[in-house]
Amino acid sequence: MTETEPALSLAAAFPAATRDEWRKLVDAVLKGAPFARLESKTYDGLTIAPLYERAADARAVVGRTPGAAWRLMQRVDHADAAATNAQALEDLAGGANGLMLVMAGSLSAGGYGLDASPATLARVLDGIDLAAVSLDIDLAPFARDVPQQLADAVKRQKIDPAAANVRFGYDPLTAIAMSGRIPLPWRETAPLLAQLIQNLANAGFRGPFAAADGRVVHSAGGSEAQELAFALAGAVACLRALEANGMTLATARDAIYFRLTADADQLLTMAKFRAARKLWARVQAACGLAPAPGFVTAETAWRMLTRRDPYVNVLRNTIAAAAAGLGGADAITVLPHTAALGLPDAFARRIARNVQLVLIEESNLARVADPAAGSGALEALTEQLCATAWSQFQDIERAGGAWAALESGLIAQKVAAVRAQRQTAMAHRTDILTGTNAYPDLHETAPAMLDVPPRLEPKASKDLRATPLPRIRLAEPFERLRDASDRMLAQTGARPIIFLACLGAPADFTPRASFARNFFEAGGIEAVSKQIDTATLGTDFKDTDTPLACLCGSDQAYESTAAPAAAALKAAGARHIYIAGRPGARDAQWRAAGVQSAIHEGCDLLATLQAAYDILGSKPAER
Repeated sequence: MTETEPALSLAAAFPAATRDEWRKLVDAVLKGAPFARLESKTYDGLTIAPLYERAADARAVVGRTPGAAWRLMQRVDHADAAATNAQALEDLAGGANGLMLVMAGSLSAGGYGLDASPATLARVLDGIDLAAVSLDIDLAPFARDVPQQLADAVKRQKIDPAAANVRFGYDPLTAIAMSGRIPLPWRETAPLLAQLIQNLANAGFRGPFAAADGRVVHSAGGSEAQELAFALAGAVACLRALEANGMTLATARDAIYFRLTADADQLLTMAKFRAARKLWARVQAACGLAPAPGFVTAETAWRMLTRRDPYVNVLRNTIAAAAAGLGGADAITVLPHTAALGLPDAFARRIARNVQLVLIEESNLARVADPAAGSGALEALTEQLCATAWSQFQDIERAGGAWAALESGLIAQKVAAVRAQRQTAMAHRTDILTGTNAYPDLHETAPAMLDVPPRLEPKASKDLRATPLPRIRLAEPFERLRDASDRMLAQTGARPIIFLACLGAPADFTPRASFARNFFEAGGIEAVSKQIDTATLGTDFKDTDTPLACLCGSDQAYESTAAPAAAALKAAGARHIYIAGRPGARDAQWRAAGVQSAIHEGCDLLATLQAAYDILGSKPAER
């Protein structure tokens, strides 16, 4: 096609589609069911519609420099300073252009991390050009001297402090939220924080210096709006503290940056990062400032990582990093896919880097500024998130601000309510973690890890003045069941087993047998299936040496064979008989024949599996 030829329009031969026509087609399929059935709700109660029109009047959210890539951050958290230095140099040679210095005892340390000594920091940064590398510090409560040590390291390299790309990470609110300990009241903490920041500013560093960190809420199971509200409240608390201690509002604003979590819900993550900028702009406007885009960093979610089938974490991390980048994050840290198992090795660290390199260099996701602008779905989600987060931010302000809301337990209480909803959704499989509560792999090969045991976490202090927010992973209850299965395999040479009695022809039983296998193996109970002959059913069952059995077949097959099959299994010694499917009106009949439980979509998978282990006489260990 030449430049003078008209462009080919594939839609030109078709009449324009209208929403009313689409709605008529949908209503025909729904057959009288309410349209709301096609809508979904987030944990904040936000409505996600099935179809959106283009938001024609939308404007791009101002954030990262248009066309500029985000900073590719790599966490360094090995306790051995020399090993950490070697990792950092390898990461920078392999494409990273930033380092997250994870201090022992910080929010994301997980039993690892750097100690706070000057010698450690000097060794970690040996050979690293601090003028070329972006640095961020994930501070621990007792490591407040580390930013000054880093400032000294910059000076030793004879680098102009204003040219150093350092985010210093001061954040007393996260320390309280993590531990529940409040060593000093806010009226005494605020001047100390302001003085530490002022010292660095006076030395010529441009910051930002203080982190408004929402990750602690996300890792405790909180919602998107809760994370935004807490981060915004933290930013406002810091803004007030700095202004009250002599900084101008504009200078105080520029001293603050945001840390948010990116998870595998792509649309909500994109909307959350866009909403963070709009909310911060609203705060600035309320202060009489001309809004300027703040610096927003992302870290992939801890709570979505799994110990089982950890390679699926690569996919979750990829979605999360892409969503944060498309949402306008200025810097992104990807947790290695094996982070939940221990200290990741070089391969896992390389994968964490390459996830971002592919998104930036091959997929070119950073080349368009705010690609979500104008998308009806993303604009609607962003606006809903802004409204809900702002309302929750106002609740925190009415409680006296972020510090007081932590001390009173307001934030912990609200986050706990959402966490309970998430855990229920995991148990019932309305939320899916592939490889954990769905599509498990009992024969997976464990990945390689560095042979470095984590530090023992200190015992929780009894002198708490706030309710600490736990750092959870949603997969943990299922992983305890899988661990129990592994122990039985090590002790007896076999995993716990359930006998699947398959009724009828393969076309009858295959769908429900597959469901049952997936169901029980999510808890480490291996499914052994057999297309049954009623005459030999008892013998076949006894050969499996298990007290558990499950009937699998079609509704039609169940009509004639479920009751006699259950009776035969009971006579052969089955202590608990399940049936795959909803029994409905046949429940009483089947229970009379020996069926004790029905498994189906929406039932409590976790409780069913835990009860199965009670029958087996093996109680999963608590962590």
